[in-house]
Amino acid sequence: MNENIVKRNELLAKKVMEGLQSRNMSAYYAADKEEALKEALELIDKGSSVTMGGAMSAHEIGLVKALKEGDYNFIDRDEAEDKRAAMLQAYDADFFLSSANAVTEDGILVNIDGNSNRVSAIAQGPKKVLFIVGMNKICSDLDGAMKRARNVAAPINAQRFGLSTPCSKTGACMDCKSPDTICCQFLITRYSKHAERIHVILVNDDLGF
Repeated sequence: MNENIVKRNELLAKKVMEGLQSRNMSAYYAADKEEALKEALELIDKGSSVTMGGAMSAHEIGLVKALKEGDYNFIDRDEAEDKRAAMLQAYDADFFLSSANAVTEDGILVNIDGNSNRVSAIAQGPKKVLFIVGMNKICSDLDGAMKRARNVAAPINAQRFGLSTPCSKTGACMDCKSPDTICCQFLITRYSKHAERIHVILVNDDLGF
């Protein structure tokens, strides 16, 4: 990566981290995917119960693979016979893994969800929530973050899941009420009521959507 881009990202990450910390969330910066994986595994105690929402970023840094192969109780809803039961286990898990659809420079997290299991677990339930966030998710303000979530993340995910929504065809939010819409719930996390519950690792890379 270009040295100027690295320096710019470091300065931007510092600003975002200060914003997150001012909102009672723990923040970390990782120079690359390998460092992000190391940081995440230092936060998750051996033997912890861990589950996740749809978090491609956690896969991309190798965290999901490490948890499945390590000394952890990883609850994989995709492999569970009873997916509803597996999703409900998330609310009592030690760690819930997620990413964010967007993060503002002053530390607000924005997420959109269809089934809402992800945003509900972020809001309440699991003892700790760990976000893995690439620098591509950072937006200047809340308006920009909402636009990114609706016009970047949502269309890509709709295409990825083969959903028949206007955005999956146009690549832009049409504010639809399609039965396939994944924009059912919007969660704006502007403050964590409980210290040490929400942890955010900012990674100097483009991760997820």
